[in-house]
Amino acid sequence: MDSPSSPSPALVWLRNAAVVILLAALAGVAAWFWLEKPQAVKAAKLVDEVKQIAAKVDAAFEADWASKGIAAASRADDLMIIRRLSLALTGSIPSLEEIREVQAMQGDDVPRRWLARLLADRRTSDYLAERLARVYVGTENGPFLIYRRRRLVEWLSEALLQNRPYDRIVRDLVESKGVWTTNPAVNFVTITNEPGKGPDEKKLAAKISRAFLGVRIDCVECHDGKLGSPWKQSDFHQLAAYFGQAKFDFTGLRDDPKQQYKTRYLGETEPAVISTKVPWKPELMPEKGPPRSRLADWITAKENKTFARTLVNRFWALLFNKPLITPVDDLPLEGPFPPGMELLAEDFIAHDFDLHRLIRVITATRVFEATSLTDDPQAEAHWAAFPVTRLRPEQMAGSVIQAASLGSIDSEAHVLFRIKRDIDVNNFVKRYGDKGEDDFDNAGGTIPQRLLLMNGNMVTDNVKGNPLVGASTRISMLSPDNQTAIESAYLAVFTRMPSPEESAHFEGLLASAKSTNSRSSAMSDLYWTLMNATEFSWNH
Repeated sequence: MDSPSSPSPALVWLRNAAVVILLAALAGVAAWFWLEKPQAVKAAKLVDEVKQIAAKVDAAFEADWASKGIAAASRADDLMIIRRLSLALTGSIPSLEEIREVQAMQGDDVPRRWLARLLADRRTSDYLAERLARVYVGTENGPFLIYRRRRLVEWLSEALLQNRPYDRIVRDLVESKGVWTTNPAVNFVTITNEPGKGPDEKKLAAKISRAFLGVRIDCVECHDGKLGSPWKQSDFHQLAAYFGQAKFDFTGLRDDPKQQYKTRYLGETEPAVISTKVPWKPELMPEKGPPRSRLADWITAKENKTFARTLVNRFWALLFNKPLITPVDDLPLEGPFPPGMELLAEDFIAHDFDLHRLIRVITATRVFEATSLTDDPQAEAHWAAFPVTRLRPEQMAGSVIQAASLGSIDSEAHVLFRIKRDIDVNNFVKRYGDKGEDDFDNAGGTIPQRLLLMNGNMVTDNVKGNPLVGASTRISMLSPDNQTAIESAYLAVFTRMPSPEESAHFEGLLASAKSTNSRSSAMSDLYWTLMNATEFSWNH
């Protein structure tokens, strides 16, 4: 028999359960302390570091402006900065759904928080992967049997999403072996294949020099440089020789030590075997290893600052649609360099070629956050105002499609919406004019392009009434009054609120619509008008 002073079994169970719950709570606190808190500390440290290097870049630009007597533009509002970020990183303006989320954010770091969200968004990695693929392999489909462009883009997208160090990405492209389907990086080489001959060493040397080193050394393929050019024909072909052993067989791409690269120099009668040699800083070249692996080591060496500068210039161009140095793939080896370039390159190198960090730093600068409005005619040319540039064709098409949908067309959207978007964008780009490999040519729009926007199916099909998915119809149906409807349309298309004059003008037009159908038609007309406005076609 139990002692009268002994607790009951139920009480013992409750006491033990309380102990277990307490221990679990303590374990949770410990897990937060050891896991979450260090992550939070790390994130806070990154924010501080980004602010510090961005401030140094700003100081370099401000000193340049002061020396030239240039007045810098003021800061743009958060919505304008967010529009720029979305266009540069996803190829589309933000959705109305996303804009409402941004408007609900509190604090002075809204663009930074929005950027963090974009860097974790598959739309960003997919878009940047396509832009980089154009640099690496162009836009052609290439030899089908041994080339898969789609696999390469998918591989790049995953690497960017995971924020793989950029030097590792480039190493894989240069020295990769195997089959182009199972090892997508191999497609960097297979795109150059010539039937019966194998990889084209000269094409690869041209790609290497332009894409990774920012030097147009391919201009001396046939003769020594002229008009002050430092390059000789031998510089180009000795670089090409690093791919002389690459060949294809049933195992895919591999290196054959028995193969040698041969070419005939200008003035010679017979081709000769060309030895490998890099055009500058040969002391960085490893003495041992396969030629392509040694070349990859030299390209990505931290002491070879041309590699970092080239990527800084490329991503500056992606974010502004205009490079620091033009052309984007023709940088001087020894300078002079624009304000901020060396600071950005050194930070990129010091932090192991972290692409996400580079994007964070550039977009935190006063230059990126500046408005385009200025009275100083020199401001834009010297980055004292955000440069006004025409949207690229895929940005135009992506923005039309996104503006016509209230919800975000992202990885969470229905697969049919995403497939339709991709098809519509590709078709529009073909008709509007594909820029091909990124040249950041800001040529003015043509009359056929303007007519395509005004009369083509892209805009017309996306603004016509559709109560299920059409933004203009749904805004007309769901808005409590005309003012709200107009504000929603302006946010969805321009990522800004209408001015009092704009609001008053369109309120008068909507007020004349007496029936539901006529109101829906009026909203479609408003949408068509906004999408064909010059403001919609430019990044500013």
